[in-house]
Amino acid sequence: MTTTVSAEATVRKDTPGAAAGGPRRRPGRIRRIGLPYLLLLPALFLELLVHLVPMVIGVAMSFKELTQFYIRDWGSAPWAGLDNYALSVDFNAPVGEALLHSFLVTVAFTLLSVGLCWLIGTAAAICMQDTFRGRGLLRALFLVPYALPVYAAVITWVFMFQHDNGLVNHVLHDQLHLTDKPSFWLIGDNSFYALLTVSVWKGWPFAFLIVMAGLQNIPRELYEAAALDGAGMWQQIRRITLPSLSPVNQVLVLVLFLWTFNDFNTPYVLFGKGAPEAADLISVHIYQASFVTWNFGAGSAMSVLLLLFLLAVTGVYLAVTSRGRRTSDA
Repeated sequence: MTTTVSAEATVRKDTPGAAAGGPRRRPGRIRRIGLPYLLLLPALFLELLVHLVPMVIGVAMSFKELTQFYIRDWGSAPWAGLDNYALSVDFNAPVGEALLHSFLVTVAFTLLSVGLCWLIGTAAAICMQDTFRGRGLLRALFLVPYALPVYAAVITWVFMFQHDNGLVNHVLHDQLHLTDKPSFWLIGDNSFYALLTVSVWKGWPFAFLIVMAGLQNIPRELYEAAALDGAGMWQQIRRITLPSLSPVNQVLVLVLFLWTFNDFNTPYVLFGKGAPEAADLISVHIYQASFVTWNFGAGSAMSVLLLLFLLAVTGVYLAVTSRGRRTSDA
């Protein structure tokens, strides 16, 4: 008995942390905890290299009078301070007035595009919930616009919007006789509607995919119980579907807003470097200010202002939605 107690005391004494009275640490457990962070280091390094470093350089450029004369050595450009920001927000001056117009056009375009994408995607996802013949084929066809490369999809719409031989004018004017004469879709005021059409056509399948995935988590028993209580289709959508999809819609609307507000590929491929005034989105406007007029300092200041605006909108949106979620849970 005495020998056993002495052996146990010897084991406790030799165990790391036993003398100090602390818990025993296992080297294997420490390695397991640190391994995920070690695996994340390459992705973190690339994220900093691809996003954070250019962002910091862009902020530094916004405080310089960087024009085409200093492209070779932009570090030697004169210090401008806040002059580029003052020039951008001076709405009485031509530069600020043009930026404000582009901002308002982008806001209107984004609200309409996000709203239509969400509405069409949600309606299509709800219709695809019931089982019927050919449902899988329809789901696959609905995702085609989202799966196509942006350039291939938008350049197809460019040909369809042509004035003389485009498919849109052929259908609206020649077949349906809805217009008195063929319309110009890529110039003038109609360019806004052409851009909105392409954006919605390209973006609603993403909303359809996300909402369809969210619908899978709603128990069918809720609909069956509602049907037994006499609730119609619209009542079921209003009382069951939309409230259950609230967390999904909060993330979906935010992602669509950020993607649409920052969209550059669609207007650039649709209109080229010079977008019409009615479709002058802020992303293309900043590109023109930077790479067409060669005023990289002012373009960088506009980009920083855009970043601050999107961060503010995202913060307010998350705060409002989080407060609403806590209120509903309470």
